[in-house]
Amino acid sequence: MPLHPSPLSSLVRSKRRKVFIDAINVTPFIDVMLVLLVVFMVTAPLLSVGLEVELPQSDAKPLHSQEEPLIVTIRHDGAIFLQEKQIKESKLIDKLASISAGNPNITIYIRGDRRLRYSKVLRVMGRISRAGFERVSLVTDPLR
Repeated sequence: MPLHPSPLSSLVRSKRRKVFIDAINVTPFIDVMLVLLVVFMVTAPLLSVGLEVELPQSDAKPLHSQEEPLIVTIRHDGAIFLQEKQIKESKLIDKLASISAGNPNITIYIRGDRRLRYSKVLRVMGRISRAGFERVSLVTDPLR
């Protein structure tokens, strides 16, 4: 009997032995990530719409902010909303102060319907400014 096995016998033996692959198959992970990416790309614009108001048009450049802004919306009928929850004008400042935790540098965006009287928007904006909030901006649609 030879000391070294012949090449033919090693082939026969390798067919019986199970071969384990020690690499991770990342294809299912990539598939899941691509599906999640598509889902988030489709749903993200829907989340930022908020309440339906007809905004006035302006040629001002859009502002980009890193922090989550507070949005005050005033509908054409005069109803005031903080984020998407309706609130009375008399309670607006107290609610803004509690949400911002006393931070006067938080950005507050006012979305006023274009059919609304300008004095109503200015009254709400003035109350917010008098309460000590320094960064108050008006939201408009871009000119077509």
